[in-house]
Amino acid sequence: MKRHVLAGTIALIAATAALPAIQAVPAFAIDNIESTNAPDLTSVRAKIAAGDYQGARDELRGLAEDTQQADVYNLLGFTLRKTGDYRTSLTYYAKALELEPDHKAAREYLGELYVETGDMAKANDQLARLTTLCPNGCEERDDLAKAIAQKTVRQTGN
Repeated sequence: MKRHVLAGTIALIAATAALPAIQAVPAFAIDNIESTNAPDLTSVRAKIAAGDYQGARDELRGLAEDTQQADVYNLLGFTLRKTGDYRTSLTYYAKALELEPDHKAAREYLGELYVETGDMAKANDQLARLTTLCPNGCEERDDLAKAIAQKTVRQTGN
């Protein structure tokens, strides 16, 4: 239940905090709740929900110094992407996936990064990977598919 409430909050923030010249992509899942070795990310999640991406990023950098954990790197990538630092964001998503190749949230967010930067082939590659990870559907796959569809509609005008 808490995840869905947080998801709605983050979607609202993402929809209203578009960067200039870039349409915001809704972001719902903010980490992989299946991970059991993650540090306490409660404060980070609250900052993200409030749209304080820089504050969340700073806290996550401190956590990353103490632990190498996929959720931490994924959320670092997320916060960097939300502040427009796509290059560094990509590095952190790659690190999250190096540690946990089947990290669904990292796959979704990496795909959203590709959508935002216009690399639709790579976005679709991430969607295909999520389809393999979630053959019966999952929030991450659905969210990325929606982001891809929205970008396609904007590009084609249909």
